[in-house]
Amino acid sequence: MKRICILLSLALALILAASCGSPVSKGNDYIVAAYIWPSCHDDSLAHAHLWRDGIGEWEVIKKGDPRFEGHYQPRQPLLGYGLDDDPAVVEKWIDLALSHGVNTFVYDWYWFMDYPYLEGALNDGFLKASNNRRMNFYLMWANHYVKKNYWNYHLWGDDESILFDPVVTPAQFHKIVDRVINRYFKQPNYLKINGCPVFSIFSVENFIKCFDTPEEAAAAVQYFRDECVKAGFKGLHLQGNHGGAPSLTQPGELEKELGEIKLLGLNSEAHYNMGGFDCDYLTHCAKAERNRNNWEEKIAGPLNLPVFPTVSIGWDDTPRFPAKGAQHCTRFHQTPEVFRNYLQKAKAYADAHADRQPRIVLINAWNEWVEGSYLLPDNLYGYGYLNAVRDVFGPAK
Repeated sequence: MKRICILLSLALALILAASCGSPVSKGNDYIVAAYIWPSCHDDSLAHAHLWRDGIGEWEVIKKGDPRFEGHYQPRQPLLGYGLDDDPAVVEKWIDLALSHGVNTFVYDWYWFMDYPYLEGALNDGFLKASNNRRMNFYLMWANHYVKKNYWNYHLWGDDESILFDPVVTPAQFHKIVDRVINRYFKQPNYLKINGCPVFSIFSVENFIKCFDTPEEAAAAVQYFRDECVKAGFKGLHLQGNHGGAPSLTQPGELEKELGEIKLLGLNSEAHYNMGGFDCDYLTHCAKAERNRNNWEEKIAGPLNLPVFPTVSIGWDDTPRFPAKGAQHCTRFHQTPEVFRNYLQKAKAYADAHADRQPRIVLINAWNEWVEGSYLLPDNLYGYGYLNAVRDVFGPAK
């Protein structure tokens, strides 16, 4: 009875946000979106605290070292160490993405020390690329607690004190809302669903902790929705996002997720990584698929809430952590062919739920070199992962 009451109250909250819900998919068009980790340029805040060589996180990526036999480190980009705030570099990215079926970029977006962080990749790279209007984009709020040695242990060593925290005041959040709406939502190629700009929140839990109370977080979201309407949009499509899909099998997990959906009135769910990590990529993908099925059974189906599938390419963040080794990396069955198979499964999921949501499939990631998950060609597989996307979805229309 308790779960039925929770679901009924959640359903009411979602009805109230229905103006920005997902329309039924029409035709066979897909939104194939790849995440952008915008760390490889000389950001002023990062230069002061993290990467001082003027090339952003390439500084750390280049220092990757093999931790076991056959370990592919450092990762070597086939197209060179281009800066992601260089419009000439991003123009090539856009052409490459579209010709291989990726038509949307999802940019990680941060606000630290009352200042935007790593925003130059979007402002100076993507939005100044001459061909950017051919490509959709949207933002993922990615604020979280960052220890000093998390993004550059070469500089900070064992110092695990907090460098960046995600907390914002209501006044700061108003500045953020104004910036996001006027700089990005009003771009003609910003992704909108039902006329509502899509705004993803990485770690809803951390977003709520940005404010003094959960009620203050809910009020901030309502302010955001109201400002979108004032700006001429139908509303805001708010997308919850996790580091990986929770299994929903651990005690309290389901109630926590349902509570966050209700509190913020989320319009959809997605995941940055597909979840279920295992050193064997086949096992990793199988676990992720089970987690997604759990979401469908326990949340998406009962609430008619869109869940957009994510397929990760792998995982290896050893360049960031000196103590990590073989047990922390994807190292078995990680090939473009297996990736293609699970892209096909994600496409099938999108097709099976086209009566509830647009056909959106997310990929981690376009350029997560430091985490070993990227579509951009490297010296090991060349264009193999990009070709896998094209095999499943065809070139973008």
